[in-house]
Amino acid sequence: MTERALEALIEALRRLPGVGVKSAQRMAFHLLQHDRAGAQRLAAALTGAVECVGHCARCHTFTEGPVCATCLDGGRDARQLCVVETPADQAALERTGSYRGLYFVLMGRISPLDGIGADDIGVARLLERATDGLVEEVIMATGFTAEGEATAHAVAEALRARGLKVTRLARGVPAGSEIEYVDLGTIAHALMDRR
Repeated sequence: MTERALEALIEALRRLPGVGVKSAQRMAFHLLQHDRAGAQRLAAALTGAVECVGHCARCHTFTEGPVCATCLDGGRDARQLCVVETPADQAALERTGSYRGLYFVLMGRISPLDGIGADDIGVARLLERATDGLVEEVIMATGFTAEGEATAHAVAEALRARGLKVTRLARGVPAGSEIEYVDLGTIAHALMDRR
């Protein structure tokens, strides 16, 4: 491995959220010094995921097939559609075991300061999905950050204009939090007490 290859590895690791230069260096040095087999396994797993994982045609979450297992589950309540920002948020809601409806994953949130609008996060696809004739309630489960609130407001207004009932997670989830990091009990109560 040349010095350029080591620098490239460190820069690649820095792309992960919350990883700075020092953390990336520690990870790179650890993998190269103590766990080369693990490094190869990590590289193969990343390559495999990039090649095999795409978006569900119905809910836009990650899946290896054209439609995810949740959307294919006939036991889910198709009358409820829960809108989340990320697949990690969807996974957190699923772990609570308290929601049996379907999902739509925006893959982001509206952020005017970053130049991200409704078109950039797939709101048009959501509106198409929510007006399929089966959905009766759309649950806005975006984060309680400024961007998450703006997203929930904009999407809710567009859905209400189409005659859909829109609810929002109850405020049991702390303001300013990301759903994937909230404890499961709080998420479960927020789902039960949605308004």
